Amino acid sequence: MMAITDHTAKAFDTDLQELARMVAEMGGLAEKQVADAVDALAKRDTALAQSITMADMTIDALQRDIEEKAVLTIARRQPMAVDLREVVSALRLANDLERIGDLAKNIAKRVIALNAEFPPPNLIRGVEHMADLVLSQLKAVLDAYAQHDLSKAMAVWRGDEEIDAMTTSVFRELLTYMMEDPRNITFCIHLLFCAKNVERMGDHATNIAETVHYLIEGRTISEKRPKGDDTTAFQALRAADR
Repeated sequence: MMAITDHTAKAFDTDLQELARMVAEMGGLAEKQVADAVDALAKRDTALAQSITMADMTIDALQRDIEEKAVLTIARRQPMAVDLREVVSALRLANDLERIGDLAKNIAKRVIALNAEFPPPNLIRGVEHMADLVLSQLKAVLDAYAQHDLSKAMAVWRGDEEIDAMTTSVFRELLTYMMEDPRNITFCIHLLFCAKNVERMGDHATNIAETVHYLIEGRTISEKRPKGDDTTAFQALRAADR
């Protein structure tokens, strides 16, 4: 009986390690998608943008693999307590990472729609700064998940307010450019949607931070999520592109 128990425990550990590996792979792909999308936007690179839309299928496939592995693990091992939370957390992360990949693909589609007709680089800098911040948050929260580091996850959770504030700043900056020169309107509207996609990536990084808290503590965060002020116009823009 002891041998069977030991074998079962080792098999379950192997399942958990494989789930963690798959999540790490998916996280790396999502990070690359975000970085490539913003790079394509900054460099007017439609070829790179097209490759991003194709690469999104790999992230989608990984999400399906993680879901199948998680369901099989629960069915076979019937985990309890922290072990069950490990499986559930992998499922949650896969969902958020898949959405981040979709948002990167949305930016790539904007690049393709612009068809190499781009405004001066200064119009894009605000979105680039936002993306740099979100990428650092995403990397930090994936590290927090891999290391079971609650303090690092909570730092990302609290940092969402900074992303919201930067989003509002970018919106106002782009609005100013549109008012100064009507020729900038088309470009700036595309950039507004790109900024909105980046802001939503930050929301998903915050979701992952909350999942890490749940994984480690066994409960949801009791505090209200810190959120910055969005302008009414930006909220309307967000609703229009859902």
